[in-house]
Amino acid sequence: MNYEMDAAAEGRLISYFDQIGMVLGNKKRRESFAVYAVGLLSDAERKSVEPLAARACADPERANPEHQKLLHFVGESEWSDHAVRRAATQYALAAIGQRESVGAWIIDDTGFLKQGRHSVGVQRQYTGSAGKITNCQIGVSLTFATPSTHLPVDFELYLPETWANDASKRRAGGIPKDVVFRTKPELALAMIRRALLDGLPRGLVLADAAYGNSSAFRAALRAEGLDYAVGIEGNTKVWPVGVRRGQPKSVHDLALAIGIQRYRRVTWRHGSKKPLWSWFATCRVIPCHDDGTAIDEREELWLLIEWPPDEGEPTKYTLSTLPKRTSRQDLARLTKERWRTERIYEDLKGELGLDHFEGRRFRGWHHHVSVALCCYAFVAAEQARSFSPSAARSGRARTQRGPSRAPFRGFVHHHAARDHATDLTMAPEVPSLPSAASASRRTSCVVADSYGIGLIRIGGGTGMQGA
Repeated sequence: MNYEMDAAAEGRLISYFDQIGMVLGNKKRRESFAVYAVGLLSDAERKSVEPLAARACADPERANPEHQKLLHFVGESEWSDHAVRRAATQYALAAIGQRESVGAWIIDDTGFLKQGRHSVGVQRQYTGSAGKITNCQIGVSLTFATPSTHLPVDFELYLPETWANDASKRRAGGIPKDVVFRTKPELALAMIRRALLDGLPRGLVLADAAYGNSSAFRAALRAEGLDYAVGIEGNTKVWPVGVRRGQPKSVHDLALAIGIQRYRRVTWRHGSKKPLWSWFATCRVIPCHDDGTAIDEREELWLLIEWPPDEGEPTKYTLSTLPKRTSRQDLARLTKERWRTERIYEDLKGELGLDHFEGRRFRGWHHHVSVALCCYAFVAAEQARSFSPSAARSGRARTQRGPSRAPFRGFVHHHAARDHATDLTMAPEVPSLPSAASASRRTSCVVADSYGIGLIRIGGGTGMQGA
């Protein structure tokens, strides 16, 4: 059976492109954005500039000019990534906010594997995407989370010192003069502060130990008026509340000292095959770090300790500023929201070509990511509209009740997910859009004449009518 995007969805896509086009502020940029975005939404296996340009042209002789135009748009054109991403975020939140609110801001990072050494920011470094040290770029991301939706809103490319402090590499990578070396927590704070300045809805900040280990990062979040639940390493020193004298203990030693009777089984979500659960204990602590603050003036925090059922001792630790009345189950459930970003990265890469960019320069990387985020925002908004209003009003979040599945299945061409650890099965369960195209289906949508594109097909083998 063939499905086509209905007239209402076509109208929303045209309107959305118009909104982004207003930000781009130039007809040629608007045209190139539309071609590029529809290419990322298509079922093309490779979503770098050259194959997208080829798909956009029914006439092969126009492929090279179209290629050059897209190269200029994504690699050289001077448009604001921040303004485009903000417009995309506001568009998606307007739809998502009709049924539920943002509860968390998730900081994480992902690797972009590379073969050569010339792409900006690439070097041998650890990435969780590969689970090892390998040749890659690293992107730090900010994602907004509701009970059933995750919306990636911002990305920053991490520049190792070998790039940030090398004049020849900076020239080759087109790194702007005002871009200097910043740690990953510093990049995360920059994105958080942009979101606050844009007046976006606030949420609990979640991050792993790569960020939570930094007391400066935690202090900066509190200075911005944000609560957090962030991972820390087992050697982090704390004082248990009520014991403010003597040497502080590592959270690992404290986790063993409190006794096994303090641990309780907590199920935080039902996965695709089985409930996701672990053993958790909580206690109130005061962090120990050398910032000159007297012990009595430091904030009391929750320490959440996880003892996975397949481990011989506790292995995961989280510090949180959530209120004292917060239950152990809520602490565990909220902390585990962070793991759903892995599903988001998989969709951005597998469905929207986030890691397919083959350019080598700083601006090109960020422009490509911006268009991918715009595509994700439109899909997220369409998914939000497909939820039953009655379910939203009653507060019944489908993600809490049944098995999960890939959020893009049934909307854009879906590549089967690879096997992942149990935690990664927490992707939102999103119903297929009745007007959307799945893999092997052809979806047609008419894009506004102002883009000069005519009929665009998302999926299938025919090309788009180029400008």
